[in-house]
Amino acid sequence: MRADIVPGAVFPDYELTDHAKVRRRLSELQGIDPMVLLLSRGHFCPKDHQQHLELAANFSKIAVAYTAVVTISTDNIVETAEFRASVGAQWTFLSDAGRKVQKDLQIQEYTDPHHDPMVPHTFVLKPGLLIHSIYNGYWFWGRPSFEDLRRDLRDVTREIRPDWDPLAPGLRDAWEAGDQSRHYPYSPPTSRSGRAAD
Repeated sequence: MRADIVPGAVFPDYELTDHAKVRRRLSELQGIDPMVLLLSRGHFCPKDHQQHLELAANFSKIAVAYTAVVTISTDNIVETAEFRASVGAQWTFLSDAGRKVQKDLQIQEYTDPHHDPMVPHTFVLKPGLLIHSIYNGYWFWGRPSFEDLRRDLRDVTREIRPDWDPLAPGLRDAWEAGDQSRHYPYSPPTSRSGRAAD
């Protein structure tokens, strides 16, 4: 892995083609929410299938927690769509068939020249693609369990959400005064008339 890809750094804002043949940027897919980013070997790998099946089984929890999930693999577009369908995923899969991410991050899995995948990694990202944690999944036990992700995402959400505790001093007063800027989705302060404050 490139030396600058560490917790606290900003993950590159790659633009790739998704499973529906649409060009997408990671920052667009993330928006203002935390994100779990999976760099995957691809459709051929049983370990990747197992990891994605576990995430898919817990996706309803991820969705209600306003958290994005994105998978990038070195599969082509057809394989990317098949991989997504085969694990029942409801999130975006991106194709890196040209090995752009693999080469840029220096994560070629040199032990598998036949498939030429990338060493699988899982990232938990704060808004702005800021890296919170990194898991190297070359061996399956190196990949995060759902409980690992829950702990990471609890820490991230507590840090980035001003309204983590809606009973914190001043939050209700601000809300009743028309300032909802500290409440999700963190809109600009508004006046009592409902218009954005100048």
